[in-house]
Amino acid sequence: MSTLDAAWSLADAWPVAASSIGVVHSGGIETHGDMQRRQRLASVSKPLSAYAVLVAIEEGSVHLDDAVGQTGCTVQHLLAHAGGYAFEGANPVGKPGVKRIYSNTGFDMLAQHVEHSTGIAFVEYLDDAVFAPLGMHNTALEGSCAKDVHSTAEDLLQFVHELRSPILIAHETYMSAVMPVFPELAGIVPGIGSFDPCPWGLGFEIRGQKTPHWTGTRNSSSTFGHFGGIGTFMWIDPVADVACVMIAEREFDEWGMQYWPVFNDEVLHCLGR
Repeated sequence: MSTLDAAWSLADAWPVAASSIGVVHSGGIETHGDMQRRQRLASVSKPLSAYAVLVAIEEGSVHLDDAVGQTGCTVQHLLAHAGGYAFEGANPVGKPGVKRIYSNTGFDMLAQHVEHSTGIAFVEYLDDAVFAPLGMHNTALEGSCAKDVHSTAEDLLQFVHELRSPILIAHETYMSAVMPVFPELAGIVPGIGSFDPCPWGLGFEIRGQKTPHWTGTRNSSSTFGHFGGIGTFMWIDPVADVACVMIAEREFDEWGMQYWPVFNDEVLHCLGR
């Protein structure tokens, strides 16, 4: 018997070929499915890549106020999807700090900036700064840092442990990443909807008061994480002291918003949150 049996039953009814799920809470770790099944994470790659940028900031190689891209755009803007760049495409579509425009381009620009600042290829820097020290041995960047990290649910749990009790970066740096940056900005969470405000941290989406949302109604407004269009998610709720990672073999579409919030609510309900 598992504390989360009711949640696992919901996951078993998902219209997917397979799913791998891990939940971390004050009582330990509970898992469901093949935790070593490896696949692309899609946009769950972004928090991992952002964490490498934060390590570079800690080392002094990169600074939040470094200029990157169009006039007025900085590392901080790009990490928070406030740089004025579209989802794809090198040309800006707005001014920095005006609107939350979700951008893969911005993250690719960040990777190039880290490479230029450190003299180390970003694929190597990400492994050296994040994957290797956290023991994420089945995780690697195989393309764009915005969407092409390949990993397992087991490895993602190692990252979750870091996010619950950081050792790679200072507490002050960590808190700056998981709190809203440019908190007044409106924007769109792709596949979910438009929100005003649309809170985001440095590489992490912040739940805030967004409704509807891919996390649950029981999740606190402080919940942070990310989901990926390939059918992946990771969230950490610091108020509930619960975190969850999930990798599924089905791309995010209507099924995600139909099943994920209900599942996430059941996880928190089973744990008495």
